Amino acid sequence: MLLETLTGPQDLLGRSYAELEDLADQIRHLVIESVNEHGGHLGSNLGAVELTIALHRVFRSPHDPILWDTGHQAYVHKILTGRAADFAELREGGGLSGYPSRSESEHDWIENSHASTVLSYAHGLATAYQANDVRRRVVAVIGDGALTGGMAFEGLNNLGHSGSDVVIVLNDNGRSYAPTVSRLSESLIKIRNNPTYMRRQAKIEEIAERIPWVGEQIYRGLKMSKAAVREMWEPPAFFENLGIRYTGPFDGHDVASVEEALENAAEFEGPTLVHVLTQKGRGYAPAEQDDVKNMHDIGSMKEGSYTAAFSETLVKLGDQHPELVAITAAMPDSTGLLPFRERFPDRCIDVGIAEQHAVTAATGMAMGGLRPLVALYATFLSRAFDQVNLDAGLHGQPVIFCLDRAGITGPDGASHHGILDLVLLTKVPGMTVFAPSSYQEVQQMMEDAMDLTDGPVAIRWSRGKAAHVGHDEVGSGLLSRKVRSGDGRIALVGFGQMLPAAIGAAELLADDGLDVTIYDPRVVQPLDPEMIDDLAGHDVVVSIEDGLRMGGAGAGVRDALGERDANCRIRVLGVPVQYVPHGHPDDLHAGFGLDAPGIAQSVRELL
Repeated sequence: MLLETLTGPQDLLGRSYAELEDLADQIRHLVIESVNEHGGHLGSNLGAVELTIALHRVFRSPHDPILWDTGHQAYVHKILTGRAADFAELREGGGLSGYPSRSESEHDWIENSHASTVLSYAHGLATAYQANDVRRRVVAVIGDGALTGGMAFEGLNNLGHSGSDVVIVLNDNGRSYAPTVSRLSESLIKIRNNPTYMRRQAKIEEIAERIPWVGEQIYRGLKMSKAAVREMWEPPAFFENLGIRYTGPFDGHDVASVEEALENAAEFEGPTLVHVLTQKGRGYAPAEQDDVKNMHDIGSMKEGSYTAAFSETLVKLGDQHPELVAITAAMPDSTGLLPFRERFPDRCIDVGIAEQHAVTAATGMAMGGLRPLVALYATFLSRAFDQVNLDAGLHGQPVIFCLDRAGITGPDGASHHGILDLVLLTKVPGMTVFAPSSYQEVQQMMEDAMDLTDGPVAIRWSRGKAAHVGHDEVGSGLLSRKVRSGDGRIALVGFGQMLPAAIGAAELLADDGLDVTIYDPRVVQPLDPEMIDDLAGHDVVVSIEDGLRMGGAGAGVRDALGERDANCRIRVLGVPVQYVPHGHPDDLHAGFGLDAPGIAQSVRELL
């Protein structure tokens, strides 16, 4: 098989289209097999197979940088650049990353998984090459979904203004910018995509412009005719008004057609957009027919997970509070909003990949009397921190931020760990921050967020299965919960999903004859003053969180104890300030001393 002998893009050259078609089938089989075993992104990669083959046959990677927006669509790129065998350890600790990774290959230029950024990278690279008089063509691949992000429009505007030599590939696997294709429009596409024709047309216009009066009328007539045809048959007006040449749309599953389009685009000066239509999940019926499998990680919301607790409670609150509306940034499935949307379709708003807009729009809704809930992954909230702070926070509006995938998330790597939210949110004046430790606590905290707070509030939970506890193990309001009373010497404070590790550490320390106090603080901000008073009477206090330890939840505990002049030794355990690689969450926690043995060892060192 060609796939087994593929060492890099150079092995694609000289191949027949029949061989490439067979290779595409082999690649799809490998992607399906790998994602079903290890998880990952399926539909976006199955839809980009032929497009990626064409890109690597036309351009010389890594000499010509191929940049991937929302890098989860780069599996095929990895395969074609010699990493097919590594898919046996896709997203495993020490194995192949689920996103482009500069440490893996020289073909991976940007480690990009937050959408809408690639056009800015492309503009920067092209500017650097032009300044150094280096002839390299920059290629930026962006999806129709990512074009809903404001940063993408900023990139388009600057590319057009600067005239940068960038080929933009719009991988359109939805309905955005997809025109009706007819025989006439196909003919116009071929003409517009032909550099020879376009150069001749420019020459005619130049000559016509020089002829007194008559030439001016001819020139104006040409321009008006082109504009009329463009408005009738094509969607380029938006792009061309920004100074970007538009070509397409092309069948993204026809290698020959895409190759011709890319070759022609590379001949033009300035930014050129090649619009290709692809089908998500192509070649795999379950992904073609199921939008959830098609869009994101397989098995996004599992029974018994924190996300499931949120989803279940949200529907109940929707029945009780007609003013409640839910907002998401292109991820209603993974954040658990689908049941709410099915029940209340007019009260669930998907703004696209536009987290900044989502937060400020939610603030406006709150000002108008609604009770908006913004459901995001914790990692994506950092994209909108300015809006959280100066829009929702400064105006004191009751926006509820529900943050999934908080803390160490595991297989998706540095860009997806939610380890910044506690540092950021605890610096917003008036912000209430909840950290549930169980399925039932999520439900309780959502009710408390609706009933007890009149300003911004955040509830953050981790990926995966939640602990299930009885009613006697659930707190309420803004109070902490004392899980266990010790002899007053040692106290452990386990924030959110770190509570089980704290309990496990106490059991290990009990074997040493140590009787440990355990707290589930429940509320990160404001901290329960009665809990702080009790902690101040202990000799040793250790706080445990799954976010950055510098400036996070534990730092708040340490400051509160300092304000009381507590005479105790304090250690804050959390994630160090570094980019955390992908791996199993348990292994990553253990590596940072955030498992039961690591916590117990920290206590012993303090003693």
